[in-house]
Amino acid sequence: MRLLLSLGLAALLLAAGCSKDKDVEPPAVLTKFPNTLPIKKLWGDSVGGGKKEQKLRLGLGPALDNGVVFAASYKGEVLAVAANTGKQVWVKKLKKQMLSAGPAAGFGLVVVGSSKGTLIALDAATGSERWRTRVNSELLSAPAIGEKVIVLRSVDGRLHGLDSGSGKELWSVEQQVPRLSLRGTATPIIAKELAISGFDNGKVMAVNLNSGDTVWDTALASPHGRTELDRLVDVDSAVRVVGENVFAAGFQGRTAMLAIDSGQIWWAHDMSSYRGLTVDGENLFVTQSDGIVVAMRQRDGSELWRNDRLKLRGVSTPVETTTAVVVADYQGYLHWLDKSTGALVARERVAKFRVGSPPVAVDDTVVVLDDGGKLAAYRADPAAAKPPGVAVAATQPVAPPPPPPKEKKKKK
Repeated sequence: MRLLLSLGLAALLLAAGCSKDKDVEPPAVLTKFPNTLPIKKLWGDSVGGGKKEQKLRLGLGPALDNGVVFAASYKGEVLAVAANTGKQVWVKKLKKQMLSAGPAAGFGLVVVGSSKGTLIALDAATGSERWRTRVNSELLSAPAIGEKVIVLRSVDGRLHGLDSGSGKELWSVEQQVPRLSLRGTATPIIAKELAISGFDNGKVMAVNLNSGDTVWDTALASPHGRTELDRLVDVDSAVRVVGENVFAAGFQGRTAMLAIDSGQIWWAHDMSSYRGLTVDGENLFVTQSDGIVVAMRQRDGSELWRNDRLKLRGVSTPVETTTAVVVADYQGYLHWLDKSTGALVARERVAKFRVGSPPVAVDDTVVVLDDGGKLAAYRADPAAAKPPGVAVAATQPVAPPPPPPKEKKKKK
């Protein structure tokens, strides 16, 4: 029997040192700061059933393709809106489908997955259904869409390649799944005719996109410790590729740079992350498991800065804009951090619900979906940014946060 450990519970246990004799460190209290980067809310919308969906949203997050934002709800609603205006393009209601993964968008398709292992492809322009297929396991992350092949991870440790035109399975490869793992799966990526994904056993694997043959298989971390909790080494976030290099981060493991052709590790630093990282032309930005955001040089992994003002706030995977790194937290706040210094330069509150899925960004526009189904877009204006210490406007008053809600272990 395999146990799936929720991320919230894992973080609480780690913060407590797995001991009732130690006080649990509370989430950082948000404090006011000079808001130097002007932010404008472009539009807002909602998808699904609102408050009742808060605890059910799993691997559902926004996707952005060709100027259109796509979002989905647990109850089966898929929404397409114009990224600049928020105008609805179409709404599709998939009856009797409990969606848990996606959407992903690309090459004219929008693809979502269900908790029962059904993958559904919709036409990106109209929302009409193209095909649906079934795998034998729950889906908890968005697939990667290629021109001819769609790649998806399932919770049973398999990486699947499907024909993008019909949904027919072309190949399937498997990694061993530990008895205890974090609840979630990495989002695979497609790069240079390779499908690359992390796995719950701490490995990153690259397979040939067309045949499914393993090209390389690298351990980012090895399990160690006396308890199963100590031995968690999941790679649950998407890797990033820049040129000939792959960047990956794992829980209770390492952040590393690997060669895309061989999987050889060029550099690695001990760093625990289940949220993952983003990259720009020269640097990478990592959200650690404790919510501290760290910037590192790509070429050697040397640290540039770290910001601990959001510690233990359930901080999301970072996304990058032209001048800032943006993360969301469990109280529904979006935070902009200066790329060069890590200083907080802006903050907006999306809603009162947690933002469990990564935002998406293009240029200086950030789109976010909270766990209550609220969808919103914000745009920064770097040209109007003020020097440090000169406020654009007073930041919102912030009340001390309650602790994150505890989540139960889930069996499968």
